[in-house]
Amino acid sequence: MISNTKILICYNAPVSIFSVYNGKPAGDKNPQNDLSEKGFKKEISKVRAFLRKYYSNVRTLAIDRDVQKTIKKITAYKPDAVFNFVESVEGIASYEYCMAGLIELLGFDYTGNLPSCLGNCLNKSRTKNILRSFGIGTPESLIIKKSEKVTAKDIKLTYPLILKLLNEDASIGISEFSVVENFRSLQKHLSFLQQTYKQDVLAEEYIEGRELNAAILGRTVLPVSEIIFKGLPGKLPRIVTYDGKWMKESMYFKYTNPKCPAKLNKRLLKKVEEIALAAFDAMSCRDYARVDLRLDKNYKPYVIEVNPNPDISMDSGFARAAMAAGIEYPELLYRISQLALSRKKSDTQVKAG
Repeated sequence: MISNTKILICYNAPVSIFSVYNGKPAGDKNPQNDLSEKGFKKEISKVRAFLRKYYSNVRTLAIDRDVQKTIKKITAYKPDAVFNFVESVEGIASYEYCMAGLIELLGFDYTGNLPSCLGNCLNKSRTKNILRSFGIGTPESLIIKKSEKVTAKDIKLTYPLILKLLNEDASIGISEFSVVENFRSLQKHLSFLQQTYKQDVLAEEYIEGRELNAAILGRTVLPVSEIIFKGLPGKLPRIVTYDGKWMKESMYFKYTNPKCPAKLNKRLLKKVEEIALAAFDAMSCRDYARVDLRLDKNYKPYVIEVNPNPDISMDSGFARAAMAAGIEYPELLYRISQLALSRKKSDTQVKAG
C-alpha cells in the first residue's frame, strides 16, 4: 500500500572547484569535474522512482549556496522526512554538516547522520582521536598544514606512509602517488597536494594488507566486503584511489573489485564486526554508515575511515552489502526512509504526551 507520506530528496548540485580530482598532476585523462557528484546525480531519478513505490509524493531538490531559496522550497513543501543525500555544497565538503543542521533547525526529520557526526568524520584527524579515546585501533598519523614546510625530523612515523587530504571524502586526491616510501617522495607529493588543493594533509602510517568495508544499517552490520586488487601491477599500491572508484577506463578501476561477503574465518569476522560497530558508536553515527578497515600482516584490524551517509547508489558497496543480506535496493531506500519517519512519529508522541 502506498503511503501519503511526503518525501523530499535533497542532493548536492554538481560543481567543480579543483583543477584535478584524482590526486595526480594534470594530464589528458585527469577528470576536470568531480565524477563522484556527477555520477550520483544520474541516480536521483531512479531513487525517486523506487521511493514512489512506497510514497505517493516524492520530490527532489538540488542544493546550492542559495540558502534562502533552499529554506523557502523546503518549508513550502513541508516534507514528512528529508532524504538527505547532500555530501557537499557547491563542491565544499565542509558544508555537508551545515545542510543537516539547516534541516534540523527548520524542524524536519531527515535520514542519516547528525551534523556533529558528519563534521567529526569529515576531519580525518579528529576521527582518529575520537577512535583512539575509545581504544579503537587506527594507524598513527600527523597533520601537515597547507602552507607548512616539513623536514625529515618532523616525520616521526614509520614509512611507508599514505598522504590524504584532511577534509575530503570520495577518495578525492587519492592516487598511486599517495603512498610514499621515504621523505623525498613525501616532499614531492606533499608539495603537489598543497599547491593543488590548498588544504591540510594527513600523513598516516600505511597498513600493508587486506582492505575491508563494513556497512552498517540501523545497528546491523551487513555482510563484510573485501576490496580485491588481483591483477593490479605490482608497482602500484593496493589502495582505493579516486580512479579506482570513478574512472572506468583506468587501471585501478579495472583491478579494484569488491567481494561480498569477504572470505574471513568466524573469529576474525566477529572481531571485524565488533570493531566496526564500536567505531559506529564512537562517532555517534545513526541510520547508516560504512567503516573501512585494513588488516595488518598479523590480521589485526585498523579503522582507516568512518563514512557517515556513504554512497548508496545502486552499484555502491553499501547496496552490494545490503543485497548480500537479502535486502533489495528499493527496500534499502525504504528502510532508511523509515528510520527518519520513525523519529517523526516518536517526536509526535512526545509532544502529544
